[in-house]
Amino acid sequence: MSFNLATVLTEQAAANPDKACIKFLGQQQTYAHLDRLSGMVAGSLAAMGLEPGDRVAVCLPNLPEFVSTYFGILKAGMTMVPLNPLLKGPEIAYHLNDSGARVLVAFEMFTDEAAAGVAEAGDVTTFVVPFPGSDAAPPEGMRPFSELLSEHPADPVRGTVWPTDASDTAVMIYTSGTTGRPKGAELTHFQLYMNATVAGDLFGCRPDDVALAVLPFFHVFGLSSVLNLTLRYGGAVSIVPRFEAPSVLDAIETDGITVFLGVPTMFQAVMAEDRSKRNLSTLRVAVSGGASMPGEVMRAFEDEFGIVILEGYGLSETASSASFNRNEHERKQLSVGKPIWGVEMRVVDGEDRPLPPGEDNVGEIVIRGHNVMKGYHNRPEETAEAMANGWFHTGDLAHVDDDGFFFIVDRKKDLIIRGGYNVYPREIEEVLYEHPAIAEAAVVGRADDRLGEEVVAVVVAKSGQSPDAEEIVAFAKSRLAAYKYPRDVRFVDSLPKGPTGKVLKKDLKV
Repeated sequence: MSFNLATVLTEQAAANPDKACIKFLGQQQTYAHLDRLSGMVAGSLAAMGLEPGDRVAVCLPNLPEFVSTYFGILKAGMTMVPLNPLLKGPEIAYHLNDSGARVLVAFEMFTDEAAAGVAEAGDVTTFVVPFPGSDAAPPEGMRPFSELLSEHPADPVRGTVWPTDASDTAVMIYTSGTTGRPKGAELTHFQLYMNATVAGDLFGCRPDDVALAVLPFFHVFGLSSVLNLTLRYGGAVSIVPRFEAPSVLDAIETDGITVFLGVPTMFQAVMAEDRSKRNLSTLRVAVSGGASMPGEVMRAFEDEFGIVILEGYGLSETASSASFNRNEHERKQLSVGKPIWGVEMRVVDGEDRPLPPGEDNVGEIVIRGHNVMKGYHNRPEETAEAMANGWFHTGDLAHVDDDGFFFIVDRKKDLIIRGGYNVYPREIEEVLYEHPAIAEAAVVGRADDRLGEEVVAVVVAKSGQSPDAEEIVAFAKSRLAAYKYPRDVRFVDSLPKGPTGKVLKKDLKV
């Protein structure tokens, strides 16, 4: 079956050519303009001798050029490999070599690291996207992005969009690598289309929506649940290259943002900002994912804005979404909802046997459905392990209730075993967020000679507050079983976070 994900752009450009699809720095780009630019990129890649199926790496922050390059790669029948622009040279080299990318599109601010990566990887043609407003020439050996925006004679065989098979790899998303070297999860044209379509239908995406695009496009959440989804339904994305609460509030006011998709730390930061003179009335939908949202943060945001935060769950390997709370009438607070249409989820024990509903029946989430990746690029053994018995094994621990709602307990790797008892950090973090002087909290385990592991709370105090460790321990002790509450409290100015704002527990030094 022939199907190319770029259809989400070409169909909208045909139906609504003059409608805005990108808002950035006070300017707008229409669907017709984006369609034309991406067609130029597709033609240029083909003119270089690249073939359908070849990989093109894109190492950019959220910029309009990311979008035109992305759809150009898809139109050419090639595979896009999105990379974090903050990667260092050896990391870039690893991703280029592992994916086999023949072209790299990099950002002007990070050309030194891109050059180092390309020098190590070998024969990779590099194009440089300039900083907005810059006219600086790219470093020697690199080519300006403008060269990709050239008209080429129409190819009667290819047409405007290469007729990829629906099961061809559209995007290769690299996992975070918390359990080893990053692996490229291969996501197909059909999977990404279905994920955007099903998720958008769940929270009622409309053509007049303007979605906040601050989640990085190089991450599956920003790429699938923001960019693909919004364009699939004919809306517009308001691009904010870097998360800062004032910039987000500016975008909501200026661009009339209606859909706010983010991770919990983004909602926390917005709530900590002065909003007294802001007009934020256009917001109608809020979606959280990427990590579990503390109940206190969710309640505070919903009370102030009068909208419901719909929490969902997914992974790079599931093309973004796997489960969702549907709406205010079909959701449970602190739950990640029920499986989306066409997707099955289970909680299983160590022998892959399904567990019954109930808080005491905690096991690993396994998933199967249209959203699950083809596999890890060139990793047949690891793919087979992850897909044991036909289900994708997520490594996330959860329980399910009698109504079919899933409740994430923790990452399997984050589980703390203290004195033989299982301690789930998220449960403790929920309690710590109720403390009036705590702004952020993360709970991890440290080695202990007597108990195996001890519970450690790493906290950030609210501005103007100075809680002491004994006070926090006592607060937690009064609300948690004796084996759960933290005996050790560490204070930090900020928690380490990844590109989406997710707390990086592996970087906490305890």
